[in-house]
Amino acid sequence: MDLLKLQKTLGERLESLAAAGLTHLPLARSRVEFAFEEVTVNDSATNVSAVHESAAQMQTSTLEPGPQSLAGSLPEVNARGMPKRSVAKPMPTIALNEEVDLRPYGPSCSDEERLALLNSMSQEVAGCTRCNILSACRKQTVFGVGNFRPRLVFFGEAPGADEDRVGEPFVGAAGQLLDKIIGACKMKREDVYIMNTVKCRPPDNRNPTPSEMANCWEYAERQLEILQPEFICCLGRVAAQTLLKTESPIGHLRGKFFKYRDSQVIVTYHPAYLLRTESAKKLTWDDMRMLMAAMGISV
Repeated sequence: MDLLKLQKTLGERLESLAAAGLTHLPLARSRVEFAFEEVTVNDSATNVSAVHESAAQMQTSTLEPGPQSLAGSLPEVNARGMPKRSVAKPMPTIALNEEVDLRPYGPSCSDEERLALLNSMSQEVAGCTRCNILSACRKQTVFGVGNFRPRLVFFGEAPGADEDRVGEPFVGAAGQLLDKIIGACKMKREDVYIMNTVKCRPPDNRNPTPSEMANCWEYAERQLEILQPEFICCLGRVAAQTLLKTESPIGHLRGKFFKYRDSQVIVTYHPAYLLRTESAKKLTWDDMRMLMAAMGISV
């Protein structure tokens, strides 16, 4: 069927549909698809290129206007005058939440590579001078200590005088209490990793300032990326608010789990606070029992 005859047949069919009271038709496939469905090769001399040329002509042509009731763009019909099936549209792409962090959680590396990364980073921290006050008054930086492939990381605030002298986190009175807590959880100090938000001791053991925490956060973030812990226990308000990026008080953060990338995070009181507040020890033990239950450890 040539193009002119096809257009004439189509027009006649549309007029008959209009006379029957049909005012609109469902969306159909494209005219190019219509062409490849209806154009047939009757002459042996006709080749594939002729079919493509006919389809292209139909795509650029304009159908003759139909009755006034069908004015405007007309849907296409097949050779039997029936409305063509519409082509299924692809599912829309769902926009991702901008807050979702898609970065891989730390490098996938061997034990030797992981230990080398931590050692290299420790040397980098040792030479840090981002905070004029802290770098001037420290004896040494306090990077972190423990199992370099841990299930659990204890995340503290900042070094104290004993830590500044020894170069290891939680070695003073608060550290001794933390060791007892770890032991009560049926673990040893070498089973976990212990680190602080800030790597230098603030003068007079004051809380680190927001600028000091901001300067040091890159180190803590990279350290956690290398360690890839399954669980993180924030010790005290400063550690919890820094890691979780919140201003909520510690009392509102306790008793529940949070997410930091692939790690489950729990918040409890700092051991130094427990030394001053006996009543908080029971609350901290409740937090540890909840953490151990999640880790599958019976206490």
